[in-house]
Amino acid sequence: MNDAIAAVVVTYQSAETIELCLQRLRAADGVAQIRVVDNGSDDGTLAIVQRIAAGEPRLKFIANPDNPGFAVACNQGARAAHAPWLAFVNPDCMVEPDTLARLRDLAGGTPVLLGCELVDEEGMPDPAARRRDPEFGAMLAGRGTDLSLPSDGSPLQRVDAVSGALMLLPRALFERIGGFDEGYRLHAEDLDLCRRVRDAGGDVAIANDVRVVHIRGVSSRARPYFVEWHKHRGLWRYFARFEAPRRGLLVRAGVFAAISARFASRALSITLSILAGR
Repeated sequence: MNDAIAAVVVTYQSAETIELCLQRLRAADGVAQIRVVDNGSDDGTLAIVQRIAAGEPRLKFIANPDNPGFAVACNQGARAAHAPWLAFVNPDCMVEPDTLARLRDLAGGTPVLLGCELVDEEGMPDPAARRRDPEFGAMLAGRGTDLSLPSDGSPLQRVDAVSGALMLLPRALFERIGGFDEGYRLHAEDLDLCRRVRDAGGDVAIANDVRVVHIRGVSSRARPYFVEWHKHRGLWRYFARFEAPRRGLLVRAGVFAAISARFASRALSITLSILAGR
């Protein structure tokens, strides 16, 4: 079927939310395939997935022996499916029955990558749902790195990037741009994917009227240093790929120093928070 959707879910230590996430996906309109790729969880995530898969023919899973990263796992899941639409859904995202079908219908036959409004359990919007490209000049000037954009109230709002927590796009577009860049381990791979969609002539947009609950950070709470390291490493990779070739040596060195200083500041903040909690 030309409108069938394959939902790809990458898990790591996701036992807290994966069962409910999969229940929602199984009840979602248009979902013909579900592919779970587990990155070496040891908290019972895989046992939950196996139990559900035993009674759900649409669900197949890949159990990686280690954690090769989010981008690698997303590509594995996409290759293991054949539906013409791909939805990448975090294991802490709880879709509604019509979420993915509405996104697919909004996309129509155009080369577009779509996201939706993400909210927490209290209904507070996630500022990462709609974003602009990183502004490295602002980083150098000490003006911060907030990438969030406000909603303009339209049904479909064009943006630079959407959150990788939930993305839907045609398989043909995903394959045309080569899928996720596997050089990213964690974070910024969604910014990269959106940038390459736009560079290939496609659009990136958010469906402002489609809302999904996102229980953020479930699998990363126990490893804050790891997350921050790869977040900043990903930011540097993004800069090196898209911005560095047209910047001078001094600017490149300045951006590297700014990213390094930002990571050091975040690591110190995490350490102080841990010490204060003891």
